[in-house]
Order: sequence, then structure tokens, then C-alpha cells
Amino acid sequence: MKKIKRFRILVMGRANAGKTTILQRVCNSTEKPEIFDGKGNKCSQRGVHKIEHELVFRSNPGFVFHDSCGFEAGSTRQFDEMRKFVVDHGTATRVNERIHAIWFCIPMTDYHRTVTAAEQKFFNECDTGHVPVIVLLTKVDALYLPALRGLLDQGLAIAEAKERAAEKQGELLDKWLDYIKQELGNCKFPPKGYVSLQKMHQEHADCSAVMDCTANVLNEEGLQRLLISTQQSSIALCVQYAVHK
Repeated sequence: MKKIKRFRILVMGRANAGKTTILQRVCNSTEKPEIFDGKGNKCSQRGVHKIEHELVFRSNPGFVFHDSCGFEAGSTRQFDEMRKFVVDHGTATRVNERIHAIWFCIPMTDYHRTVTAAEQKFFNECDTGHVPVIVLLTKVDALYLPALRGLLDQGLAIAEAKERAAEKQGELLDKWLDYIKQELGNCKFPPKGYVSLQKMHQEHADCSAVMDCTANVLNEEGLQRLLISTQQSSIALCVQYAVHK
């Protein structure tokens, strides 16, 4: 464990799932990440992006991210490349090349199709081994409008509907989260945890729940310590693990 210098995460999900924004919040940055080819060579932002490329933020170089580039159903080549990457980097002989966690993003902007053929294929066919997968429900704020519309359709006045919209939004989130857990829980390789994220577009949005969940599902205490010491999103989380671990 002492040889592992950086915490490496594969970020998956559809295009426009808010992946980059989440990484910015985790790393306390508003800038785009620098991209490297895995051998230390810096790549152009406009170049062809590959899953092997390393995304690193200057604000927190202790994290290394890999992006699956908009994982969708129907692309056998893309799926095979992703699965090969997971296998190769999940058991890499060089410890600093191993991935330690996978964040699978499902945007609530598409709440009517939260579990598509792409999600089913991944969680039924991709054995990630000891690398835990955490589902991140992103863009939860998108549920506010359907919540408001639902209340208006019930005949509520606009003022009362706005007062109750946040509560209704929470109910919709619980409904879809239960559905996602049921669908993915029946898959061959279900995720290890679930996190709902709101207001990630705000510069100081709280993403400590992502760190907490990721730390809890890691199967090695050394990796937990590495993650907690690397993350900058929650001092409270550092204190919590210092006390309890």
C-alpha cells in the first residue's frame, strides 16, 4: 500500500451525465483537467480522447480519473475496450496503474430511462473483480420541474405548488432510486453503493457523500486511508476516519 501514490477512479456513464462537473467539485476546481497518455506525456484537449488517458486536476493531483467517454448501448467495440481496461487495470501488476473504484453516473434528466440496455449490459457482463462500483445519480435537480408540474396537475395553486415542490422532488428521487436499486440489484454484478448528487453546478457544492460511500465500499483499509487523505471535499470526513479507524 505504501507504493500507491495516487487514487485512481474510472468514471462511466452517458454523455452529458455531468461527469466533469462532479470531478471538478471533488477536486475543488473550476478548471478543466490536464490530460496525459499514461506515460506522462501531456495530450491536447482537442485530441481524440481514450479511456486510457489520465485526467488530472492541478488543484488535487492525488486523484487520477479515467473517462469512459459516454458509455452507451449498441457499441460492441466501445464496451469491449471498456471491459478490457477494467480487467487490465483492476489487476495491474504495477500498483500505481490499478483503478481503485468505478463511479457509474446515471443522470436524472433521463429519469424515464434510468436503467437502459447499456446499464443492464455493464452490470450483467462486466465483472470488475475487487474494484467496487458506485452508482452516482447526477443532475437530481432536474426532478424539480416534473415535481412542480405534478402538483399543478393536481390542481394546486402555483404558490402552494412551489412550497411543496422540494418535498415532491424528494419523493420522486426516492421512487427512482428504489427502481434503480431493484433493477441493478438483480444483475449478475450489482453495484456496491448508491449516491444522489444535487446542485453540482454550484462551485462549493457538497460532494462528501461520494467520498464517504466510496471509502465505505473499499475492501482495503490502506485504500480507505489513501482516499480520505487525498480528498479535499470534507474535513469532517477526515476527522471521522481519524477517530474511528
